Amino acid sequence: MPKKKYVSFLIAAGLIAAVAGAWLARELRAPVVPTLQSGTWLPSPRTLPTFQLLDERGAPAGKSALTGHPSLVFFGFTHCPDVCPTTLTLLTQAQQELGVANLKVVLVTVDPERDTPPQMARYLQAFHGDTLGLTGSPDELGRLRRQLGVAAARTDMPGGDYMIDHSATVFLLDAAGDNVAIFTPPFDRERLVADLRASLDYLGS
Repeated sequence: MPKKKYVSFLIAAGLIAAVAGAWLARELRAPVVPTLQSGTWLPSPRTLPTFQLLDERGAPAGKSALTGHPSLVFFGFTHCPDVCPTTLTLLTQAQQELGVANLKVVLVTVDPERDTPPQMARYLQAFHGDTLGLTGSPDELGRLRRQLGVAAARTDMPGGDYMIDHSATVFLLDAAGDNVAIFTPPFDRERLVADLRASLDYLGS
């Protein structure tokens, strides 16, 4: 092979090797994520804002209440006639089927006017799971909803009663308290359990 062609060949081969090496390095650095049947694993974890709420015992509950364990977080309210009790039943059944000691189901109210800590405590007792209820000021709850993209709107009813229309998304948080995946209705218990089981190794302790 003539010298010039040989040099050109070496340069081309070097470029190909460099491109291949860069691609391989990028692939090796890419995080491994679980494949979900009924949810979406986020490209990168979303950090929640700091907040100051109350748990169902009336104790202060900040962001640290959602750290140290993975959580399934759902926004709803205790006077909800259908979606909320159905979803919370599903989540606590999935929690029990998985048998993971530190996986919590968290209800964050969209109705702080009626959902006082005692009301949240009474409501959550019916679901027989490792649950946490969060309530507090409308401003604090609103900030948390906006960060996660949860919509909530009050609809007044005859006689002075009202309902809350709200998003039914379930957020999966890792042990650092970061949102790593989302699940949207319609929910299926078997697929949700399979997705959660596939996610356990990525949630931290």
